[in-house]
Amino acid sequence: MKKTTTKVTIILLLLLVGVVGVYAFLSERSRAEASSTPLTAVQKVLYRDLSRNYPATPREVIKYYTEIEKCLYAQDTTDEELEQLGLRARELYDAELLAANDLENYQIRLKADVQQFKEKKRTITNVAVASTVNVDTFQEDGYDFARISCDYNVMEGSVNNAVSIVYLLRRDENRLWKIYGWDDARNVHVGGEE
Repeated sequence: MKKTTTKVTIILLLLLVGVVGVYAFLSERSRAEASSTPLTAVQKVLYRDLSRNYPATPREVIKYYTEIEKCLYAQDTTDEELEQLGLRARELYDAELLAANDLENYQIRLKADVQQFKEKKRTITNVAVASTVNVDTFQEDGYDFARISCDYNVMEGSVNNAVSIVYLLRRDENRLWKIYGWDDARNVHVGGEE
């Protein structure tokens, strides 16, 4: 009886070791496959955890925002990605900008804007965010503000259009720079009232 119990125990242990070995092999293989699959631009943008890795400067906020925009306006963006990217962009917005743009209407306007961009066969070919030394900072009404320009090259057919946007950011109560608004650079007078 003792020999039988020993044999059964040894067989069960070998089976257990075999199952654990197969599981480890399959887990490692799936990890290797996942690491060898390159992330898409959308996945890279959405992968960033803003609760732990929020951009530290106005320039970094706008650089990340322009990455979101490039993904939003890419010709192959799906509706689900569009929704996720829109939510991610809103994480960069100031509380007042969010209050003025409720989520439902924001998503509707964003989808319409992206659809129009795609219908006109436009593509963002290049984005240049001003250097850190070109950030205009000032205080108003007890808040810290930063103004930074961003140049976009947008192809429409064979025509390359240059667009300059000036972003206004406001530092919130957590000392994070949030997008307060933006306007065409032709409408903004740096160093004075807008």
